[in-house]
Formats: sequence, structure tokens, C-alpha cells
Amino acid sequence: MPTGVPIEFAGVTKRFGAVAAVSDLSFTVEPGRVTGFLGPNGAGKTTTLRMLATLLTPDAGQATVAGIDLRTDPGEVRRRVGYVAQGGGTWDDVTAREELVLQARMHGIGKAEAQRRAVGALAAFDLTEYADRTCRTYSGGQRRRVDIALGVIHEPKVLFLDEPTSGLDPQSRAHMWDEIARLRADGMTIFLTTHYLDEADALCDRIAIIDHGAVVAEGTPTDLKREITGDVVTLGVAENAAKAGELLDGQPYIRSVDVRDDACLRLYVDAGESAMPQILRTLDASAIELTTIELHRPSLDDVFLTKTGRSLRES
Repeated sequence: MPTGVPIEFAGVTKRFGAVAAVSDLSFTVEPGRVTGFLGPNGAGKTTTLRMLATLLTPDAGQATVAGIDLRTDPGEVRRRVGYVAQGGGTWDDVTAREELVLQARMHGIGKAEAQRRAVGALAAFDLTEYADRTCRTYSGGQRRRVDIALGVIHEPKVLFLDEPTSGLDPQSRAHMWDEIARLRADGMTIFLTTHYLDEADALCDRIAIIDHGAVVAEGTPTDLKREITGDVVTLGVAENAAKAGELLDGQPYIRSVDVRDDACLRLYVDAGESAMPQILRTLDASAIELTTIELHRPSLDDVFLTKTGRSLRES
């Protein structure tokens, strides 16, 4: 099923014993874009990525990556893609320069060209200053930049990133976002997994929200959030959120009520500014003590909540 898109999955399933880690998964990835799989740990993101990188073989379905059928010609797929695992791949006692040259040589690149590419990658990822120090001396952010440099040293058509900023401090995360944006600007197709809402919103041109091995929503961040019209009001109450929910449910200014726990509920309303005074009056009339109230526009977490019945932040 070769097509012009870098990635196409159709009905792909992967089981581990009786457990379906990925179930009847279908999606496409457009060229030159950053596409993200957003979902909680255990949703099937890494399993999908490992299949795309030919580290796992699908049990059913069809899939092409970089124009190649990954089930019939996995070797050619590997030549055309870069893969950066969540755990990284740098060695403590080797320098970044040595790592990069070796990686290029393993892809069949001649010694002189491998050295030239290593110099370019070190400069591109702001690693020249540390190029000849062993990786054990690097910070987490520096090692992660080496990981991604290793993933693109052979100039792949598609780059896979598994949780690229997991475990990084805020400054290193911001730097990593800049690197991913730069690669996209250079025309690279990037497919990444993440459970960070802000990361998906900031980096991805398109998002597929995955839960229990299946895509439950797909689109641009803006389009996904637009599906949830109106505003979101989050209430904290001293006790008995269920009673507060019963009082508010069905009110003309409330579209839906979601009771999170005994002290928190979330309300979906058409217009938050006009709904909030009425919410306060309703709760006050029933002597329900309000501890906090917050108004915000729908987020990707609200999309996830709507599609799955639970918050990604809590998953």
C-alpha cells in the first residue's frame, strides 16, 4: 500500500499474550510535519513507535514507513528512519564526537564524511564545546541532544522520538523544543510520543490522542480544542461535590457536569463570565462552601477527558 505520505498505519494490532497493547490502529503522518501521539503511560505509544522503527512486528494490519512496507522490508525502513528511544543510547566513557562518527559509519557512511557530519551535528545541537568530553560528564539535557544528533546523523526521511523531554529540567526541555522546531523547519518529518499536554500543544502540527491502544481523537491542537465549545469552570468545594453536581446539572447555563472527586467538579458552560455568578448563587443558596473557582478555555486535557472519561493529568 505505498503512498506519498511518510507513515500510514491501517488496522495495525499488536498483542502481548492476551493483552492488546495496540488494537486496530489506523493513522497517517504528513511529510514535513511534527505529529504527536498524546496519551498516558501504558496507552500504547511506545509499542506503536517500536513497530514503526521495526523493533516490533505487528500481529495484524498493514503499515508503510518512508514509502516502504515495514513487514516485508524492515531493513530498508531502518535505513530511512531515525529512532531516539526514551532511555537514550549514549555511553558513559565515549565522547559525543566518537559516538556520532561511529553511528554514521554504522550507516555505511565513509570515514571522512562521517567526521564531517559529526562536526556539523555538534554545531547544530550546540555541543561543540563538549564534543571531546566523555558523555558521563554531560547534563541530562546535553545527553538528550546527543541522542537526537545520533538519530539524524544519517539524514533520515523520518525521525521517531519517544518521550523526548521526559526527565529533563524546564530549561533543557525548552532547549529540546527549539531543536525539534529547527529540524521541522529544515523539512524533516517527525513523529513523537508524549504525555505532556503543553509539549503536544506547542510542538505538534497534528495530534492523535491514544488510550488503551486505540486512537480516540485526531486533528490539529486547535481543531481538537474547538470540538469542545464554550468554557470550563473548575470548582473546589469543602465537601460533597456530588451534591453540588446534582444541583448544577440541568441548569440552563450548564452544558455538562463532571464530578472529579468529593472536593472537585468541572463544569462545561457556554459562557463562563455569565455562568459563574449563577453558579455562586446556586451553591450559596444550598449552603455549599466553595473553596476555589477557576475559569479557563478548553485544553487538550479537556479533549482527553471528553473522549475517555478521565483526565490525562491524573492518568
